[in-house]
Parts: sequence; C-alpha cells; structure tokens
Amino acid sequence: MLKTLRTVVLAGLVSLSPLAAGAASTKKLNVVASFSIIADFARHVGGDRIDLRSLVGANGDPHVYEPRPADVRTIAAADIVLVNGLRFEGFLRRLIEASGTKAPVVELTKGVRPLKSTEQAHDRERSGHHHHHGDYDPHAWQAVPNARIYVKNIVDAFCSIDPPGCTTYETNAKAYDATLSVLDDEIRTTIARIPPHKRVVITAHDAFGYFAHEYGLTFLAPEGLSTDAEAPASDIASLIRQIKRDKVAAVFGENITDPRLVQRIAAETGSKIGGELYSDALSRPDGPAATYVDMMKHNASTIRKAIAPDVP
Repeated sequence: MLKTLRTVVLAGLVSLSPLAAGAASTKKLNVVASFSIIADFARHVGGDRIDLRSLVGANGDPHVYEPRPADVRTIAAADIVLVNGLRFEGFLRRLIEASGTKAPVVELTKGVRPLKSTEQAHDRERSGHHHHHGDYDPHAWQAVPNARIYVKNIVDAFCSIDPPGCTTYETNAKAYDATLSVLDDEIRTTIARIPPHKRVVITAHDAFGYFAHEYGLTFLAPEGLSTDAEAPASDIASLIRQIKRDKVAAVFGENITDPRLVQRIAAETGSKIGGELYSDALSRPDGPAATYVDMMKHNASTIRKAIAPDVP
C-alpha cells in the first residue's frame, strides 16, 4: 500500500504546477471535500461562490479508498480542504502531505461530542492489517444535531478565507440549518412511532452509533466501524443467535458494503432484508439518498417500514 501511494504521489506531483496556476485565476473558492456527505454540506453553504470537488464520490467507501494521481493535483490546487476528522479518512494524511498544499485542512467534527469507539474489541479478534479509527466513533454525521455543527464549522472556515462572501455563507447556512432542524424533528417523530421492543436494527458495519444514540434505537453489526476487514466468524455466529433469540424482524444492507454477509445472516435467521441504508456515502443523483437530507429521511423511513410495517 505504501509503495503504491508513493507511486501515486510522485505521478501526481509531476503535473502539479499547471493546475495550481489555473486555480489561482478563478474567482470562486476552490473547495475539496473528503467524501460525498461533507461535499453536500459544503454545497449548501457555499452555493455559487465555490467550486467543489469530492475525493470519494457517491456510493464510494472512504474506508478502503485508494488515492489517485488526480487527487494529489486536486488537493494541491485547493483553497480549503474539508474533512471529517476523528481518524475517519485513513487515506488522507499522506495524500495531503504529498500534495504540498498550503490550504487549511478543516476538521468538521470540531465541537461534536464524540462517542467512544467499540472497534478495539472487534480488532482483537481480527487478523491481518486493519485501518483503525482510534478511540472514537467517527460517523458523527449520523445524528442531525452533529450535522448542524458541521455546517457551522464550514461557515466559519469559509468566512475566514473569503471575508467578502461571509454574508452569503451565513445566509445560506441559516436557511440550511432550518431545514436540518425540521429533518431532526421528522426523524424523532418517525422513530417514536416504532414500539420500543422492536427498535433493533441489524446492519453490515457499525456506522450508526450516533443515530442510535440520538434517536433511541439499537444497531448491531458483525463488522466493526470500518469495512476493510472481514467480520470474525465468532461475531457472526453470536449475532445470528441474538437475532433468533430476540426475534429481530429485519436486517439491512448498506450502499457501501458487500451484500452477501447480510444475505447470509437473513437466510440463517429467517429474517427479511428490510432494504438498503446509506451510511458513509450518498447515492447518485437519481438514487434515494442524493443529499444528506434525503439520506437521513430514507434511512429512518426504511427502518420504520421494515420493522414496524403496521405503524403509519
């Protein structure tokens, strides 16, 4: 991996200068987001004042993303780089160092109250190399109140490097924040309709800890916080026993994970597959989760319909 990245970096640096010069001539703020969900936040705040690129696109998995030469050039030409932080983007640090960028790198989880990670317990039973997220669960955007903090951090970052556009950024963010407030209320209402004893959700990887903490569900997953290591057989067997014992109604696939594990669990437990949830990436524009708001609505609605179909 390290050898591969070095090759990518060197290839990228060879053709760095022309693109950097081009970026300097544009009047718009050149913004790079690490993955699609952060890009959507930036789009709502920046509007027409920014040119925006996302390193990991729709349905892309940041856990296993392999940087390309174009990514080096993209970051080198950036005015600002927006990232999640909490060690979510394992590929990013060396990429930024290799690009030589002078752009500020802004961690949008600043100010979020992070949840402790359960990943270490998973890792002790895994073999081979595995990207570790550290002491905290990085999937903070899965709670809407945290998403509002992300947006506030974007406004502050944009205003700091583009003061003439600050009024626009603040106005855009205020409108978007109102939308997020309504979204938060809608999710709470949706989940509140589900009887408490049915609020157990089985997914492929453990990306919904903040959703569970905020809205009162229990999420169980055979894989840990990252998707780049196979789930131990003992974890899968334990989960299957629990699903049978608790009569869990449905299991769910994810847009960034291999569906075969969830299909196997459903087959061995007699549970139905309740649908596909979006965890670490948005869908393509013609999909059900083309924006963050659409993603959160889709996830809440899909869960409710699968585990409590008799509830309106």
